[in-house]
Amino acid sequence: MHPPSPAAAAAVMDFSQNSLFGYMEDLQELTIIERPVRRSLKTPEEIERLTVDEDLSDIERAVYLLSAGQDIQGTSVIANLPFLMRQNPAETLRRVLPKVREALHVAGVEMQLTAAVSFLTILQDESVSVHTYAHSFLQVILLHLEHRDAGVSNAWLETLLSVIEVLPKDTLRHEILNPLVSKAQLSQTVQSRLVSCKILGKLTNKFDALAIKREILPLVKSLCQDVEYEVRSCMCRQLENIAQGIGTELTKSVVLPELIELSRDEGSSVRLAAFETLVNLLDIFDTDDRSQTILPVVKSFCEKSFKADESILISLSFHLGKLCHGLYGIFTPDQHLRFLEFYKKLCTLGLQQENGHNENQIPPQILEQEKKYISVRKNCAYNFPAMIVFVDPKNFHMELYSTFFCLCHDPEVPVRYTIAICFYEVSKLLNSGVYLIHKELITLLQDESLEVLDALIDHLPEILELMSTGGESSVQENKLSSLPDLVPALTAAEQRAAASLKWRTHEKLLQKYACLPQVISSDQIYYRFLQRMFTIMMTNNVLPVQKAASRTLCIFLRYNRKQEQRHEVIQKLIEQLGQGKSYWNRLRFLDTCEFIIEIFSKSFFCKYFFLPAIELTHDPVANVRMKLCYLLPKVKSTLKIPADKHLLQQLEMCVRKLLCQEKDKDVLAIVRRTVLELDRMEMSMDAEQLEKEKQQNDGRPMSDKTFEKKQFVLGRDSKTPTSLPKNIPISVPGSSSATPSTSKEIKKSKLIRSQSFNNQAFHAKYGNLDKCTTSKSSTAAYTPSVSGLSKTSMISLTDDSFRMRNTNSTPSSFSSNTSLPSTSRGTGNSVDPKSSGSKDTQPRKATLKSRKSNP
Repeated sequence: MHPPSPAAAAAVMDFSQNSLFGYMEDLQELTIIERPVRRSLKTPEEIERLTVDEDLSDIERAVYLLSAGQDIQGTSVIANLPFLMRQNPAETLRRVLPKVREALHVAGVEMQLTAAVSFLTILQDESVSVHTYAHSFLQVILLHLEHRDAGVSNAWLETLLSVIEVLPKDTLRHEILNPLVSKAQLSQTVQSRLVSCKILGKLTNKFDALAIKREILPLVKSLCQDVEYEVRSCMCRQLENIAQGIGTELTKSVVLPELIELSRDEGSSVRLAAFETLVNLLDIFDTDDRSQTILPVVKSFCEKSFKADESILISLSFHLGKLCHGLYGIFTPDQHLRFLEFYKKLCTLGLQQENGHNENQIPPQILEQEKKYISVRKNCAYNFPAMIVFVDPKNFHMELYSTFFCLCHDPEVPVRYTIAICFYEVSKLLNSGVYLIHKELITLLQDESLEVLDALIDHLPEILELMSTGGESSVQENKLSSLPDLVPALTAAEQRAAASLKWRTHEKLLQKYACLPQVISSDQIYYRFLQRMFTIMMTNNVLPVQKAASRTLCIFLRYNRKQEQRHEVIQKLIEQLGQGKSYWNRLRFLDTCEFIIEIFSKSFFCKYFFLPAIELTHDPVANVRMKLCYLLPKVKSTLKIPADKHLLQQLEMCVRKLLCQEKDKDVLAIVRRTVLELDRMEMSMDAEQLEKEKQQNDGRPMSDKTFEKKQFVLGRDSKTPTSLPKNIPISVPGSSSATPSTSKEIKKSKLIRSQSFNNQAFHAKYGNLDKCTTSKSSTAAYTPSVSGLSKTSMISLTDDSFRMRNTNSTPSSFSSNTSLPSTSRGTGNSVDPKSSGSKDTQPRKATLKSRKSNP
């Protein structure tokens, strides 16, 4: 609206005539604003004209719309032309394509662009044969190549260049090459000659050298001498394709003289095109041509570049690395030094000017010039690895270190971003001298721009590995001891990424931190990174970031050899995630279990994480149970028979309980699919263990065999002694020929032992074993197999605390001085949620019970 009039400003409530007129003007403005919206609405007559009979077929509807419809409808039909060709090519070519040709004669820009794209799509779809395509579509394409709109002309040209790739030679010669002779004449328009240049560059790959020399090269020479600099520049850029088609000899005798002449052209764009083409063709020419013909041209071009337009410097700085590589070996020492100094000058171009001014006060010309200078320095950073080869890595410190320092500290982000991308290549080239750029690594890690950090961390593991093994102090024990600022820089980089909204950079950084066990000590990882991974897993809101932190933490744990630290991390994972109050943390625990299965051994997972994982089958949140069901096949794949037979029984019990008691229909459907997948899985067999037991059973009396089965029932693993402690009484049944009374005593002893185990439980918190009672309903619902405790959880168990007495079935108290029990031999079960309330507020409990099976 307009500002209020002076009268209205003097008296707010004065509804004078002037203020009313002001309001009327405002209303008129609103009317003007709304008028285009009203015009965009269709009247009933317009809607009637746009309506098409629904009973028409696709072909009939297309013909009708192209004949009587509006432009937007015709454009829609042409966009749908590839579909019609796939559906009914014969009818489309017979009825629709003629209407398309008629519509294109008077079509606007939008319809023309749509037709060019549709024709190209039909070619790529191979809806018709090449012969049919050339007969039906080629003439339409050629007809619109010289459209007055440059965008339309380029669109049809791109379609034609793609068609040239598949057309046979005869068709190319008669339909394209022969008419091109007249199209390339000076009497034709500039647009026609520009199109001819690009077509000639494409045709050279379709004919042999003799045909090119006889039919194409005369046209090429004529266009190189065209009176318009645009045509000369365009033809010059096609000489690279022509040289690859005619071979080395014709290139030296025909193409090279044209390039030398064009490099002296009065037009700067022509000289630039000649220079870039020469650089790209350096590999074709021999040493004599390079030193006697090309080197003087390049030298003159570089000397005049600072006096020319800045676009020349941009191109020169971009191609300088390739140029120095192609001319390497033919430079004299003086020329070598001059090219190196020229490169150093380009690396600092524009930095000598004052940088304290306000951009709003700078003239547009100066701003545009500064942008070009930034592009030059960016190209220099891109070519820095090539310049290291040019000066030899041994001379890096003396010749190029100061330049590298300037590029790493450049005030513009694009320059630092580019040098960060090249940092790995620079490190590889320096090899044993990589220690020279330690400080620059820290500088880029601490860069304020996350774009620079993102570019650097792509190859961060390889860079850190080179720095930990390169140089004189390459002893593995001195992991980056010469770079004390690395750990603070890494932690600061992670915190900056976490504080930003660029979560993908944060995720990538956490993934790359998985290499740290190879380059820094486990104590540094434990005290500086492990807790940070926990914090990210517990508090970050981005799921990919949480998963990256989880996987990296698992790798840190994998390479940590200190048992106390390992046990602490495992305990935190189980207590803070697996038994956490938030269901989100319990979901992340299952993600962690999946990573542990991937990274660790099967026995490690079974020992520490098997029971806490399957315990989540009783989780009150359906999403947790659902995620666990997806994980169960991987969990089962960690088991080996017969050593993990008791864990397999636990898994089967949990799945059976899910099938019987699950009330959520989505979870139940997944459980049923999971059960089918579990049934199809083949169990891993411990062949060595099976053979050992077979040999022992074949060579021992029945009493020994039964005794060994008792040991297996108690969950013996590789770390458990082969015989039970002597102070633990074991009832050993007799042989198969025992008397009935003996058999009754055996059954009575087993029954008493089973009752004693059914009344014992151990707390799921892995610090000590507490007494708890289990209700009859819980025992009836889920009775796990008999399992023992591993060596780590039985350190403080005495014979008095473990002895089963026939006269007393009172639960015994268990205590342990270790922080973690082994779950590979202990059985656990959480209390039924129906009797214990919410899982989010109460700790999970695991009950040790006996397995009622044959000894």
